[in-house]
Amino acid sequence: MSDPLAPTSPTPLAAASANAGAATTLHRMTPLEKRASFSLAAVFALRMLGLFLVLPVFMLEARQMPGGDDPALVGLAMGAYGLTQALMQIPLGLASDRFGRKRVILLGLAVFALGSVVAAWAPNVETLLLGRAVQGAGAISAAVTALLADLTRDEVRTKGMALIGASIGLMFALSLVVAPPLAGAMGLAGIFGLTALLALGGMAVVLLWTPAEPTNSATAPRGRLRDVLWHPALWRLNLGVFALHAVQLAMWMAVPALLTQTGLLAADHWQVYLPAVLASFVLLGGLFALERRGHLRSVLRGAVALLLLVQLGFLLVASSGPALWPLAVLLFVFFVSFNILEASQPSLVSRLAPPESRGAALGVYNALQSLGFFAGGAVGGWLVKWGGTQVLFLACGLLVLAWLVLGWSQPVPAAPKGQQAAQSPA
Repeated sequence: MSDPLAPTSPTPLAAASANAGAATTLHRMTPLEKRASFSLAAVFALRMLGLFLVLPVFMLEARQMPGGDDPALVGLAMGAYGLTQALMQIPLGLASDRFGRKRVILLGLAVFALGSVVAAWAPNVETLLLGRAVQGAGAISAAVTALLADLTRDEVRTKGMALIGASIGLMFALSLVVAPPLAGAMGLAGIFGLTALLALGGMAVVLLWTPAEPTNSATAPRGRLRDVLWHPALWRLNLGVFALHAVQLAMWMAVPALLTQTGLLAADHWQVYLPAVLASFVLLGGLFALERRGHLRSVLRGAVALLLLVQLGFLLVASSGPALWPLAVLLFVFFVSFNILEASQPSLVSRLAPPESRGAALGVYNALQSLGFFAGGAVGGWLVKWGGTQVLFLACGLLVLAWLVLGWSQPVPAAPKGQQAAQSPA
């Protein structure tokens, strides 16, 4: 006869319920994590809005300036931002490890504001190129994402990165709506002036809203650049972000012209962009559920495969004659893929890198991101000039195919113990 006072083992159903409750708590952000995520997403949003406002109108407005009759020079001016970003991300990422994340973020935003003022004053495309280069020298992406990683747990970090990715996507959609009327009202110089004000707003957010850095950040051991430069788990992610942003910017050397060829006025392009961006966010929530179930590697492969299909689709549309609905569908699928990769890849970098070298690892990652941005503008403009739209999308497709092959075996971190328990109730 059993002792009624003896402790009893929980039933499988009760154990499953307890594990599920633990998993729910594990994946819920604390107030500090929410504050960090939303404030740093706001910093990114203010900075990226200024960058994106020029994207839909840059090619058209720059052509009206002295030197604007050379598409390759205009493309170089658009992509110069990415080149100096690439040069400065690693030094500023290392500096954020040594001197503090917030100091580097504030310095970078100040430099970005200065470059915006130079671009607003520019009397010709050559000076505009200089202003874009100074803008890019304010490279804060590594410091921002490293600070977010410092202030969030592994279990919720992808959500925090997704908030940053969503803020970037929303600012991109907003810029597509407001950039044409702003360009008509204040010109490219006025947009760059507004960009400087947005950078100052980002500095205010860092000072007044963003949580303080962890108290042990100043005394924690510091890693070396070589510890992350050829890290076996990180180089595929660095390749991936280069390809993603090279393709993103190169596409915008051709997509506006394709939409115009369908009969849609440039001022109305936002009617295609905005629904595509907003609809893509609906599917982003599925990323978190699949990550919790251990399918992150499959999600990454699927997102890159979608990006490849988009480039092939644009190639077919450009070959057969642009039509509005196929272009709208392709843009929607592109933003689905882009949002998934923007949320998951930097989160993986922060989780796979040695903690003492997190800023350096994200510096390398963001340097490759910026280099991709530069290559997309400079090489994309050159391809359009010498080979046409079809050659551009073929080159983008080949780059994404190389990414898919080389990144197929991308390492991913194991699920946290609490998460594993929630998945194994038996």
